Amino acid sequence: MPLIAVAFALLILIVLSFVLFLTAQLVGLLLHLLMAGLIGALAEAAIPGTLRWGWLGAIVAGLVGSWIGELLLGRLGPALFGVRIIPAFVGAVILVAIFALLSRGSRRQTI
Repeated sequence: MPLIAVAFALLILIVLSFVLFLTAQLVGLLLHLLMAGLIGALAEAAIPGTLRWGWLGAIVAGLVGSWIGELLLGRLGPALFGVRIIPAFVGAVILVAIFALLSRGSRRQTI
């Protein structure tokens, strides 16, 4: 009987550890997306015009901008929740500027 209790306690410990691991990973992902969204929103505020799709567009601009910025600047500056702030902002500004230029060009063609 004590062997069954120990095996059951070990099983509960393994399941709880797995749930805790998944929870930490999910929280980390959400914080990473939040940081990317904030950087995308800051880049949108720095460039005149608006980004399509609201916060989703800001998150995409922050994520893709982070990738572009790290290609251009490397791993420069501090990181917060896995996002390098300086390269991500520079890359997001470049991306938002490109989208602003493309959207202005498409508006001119439709008029």
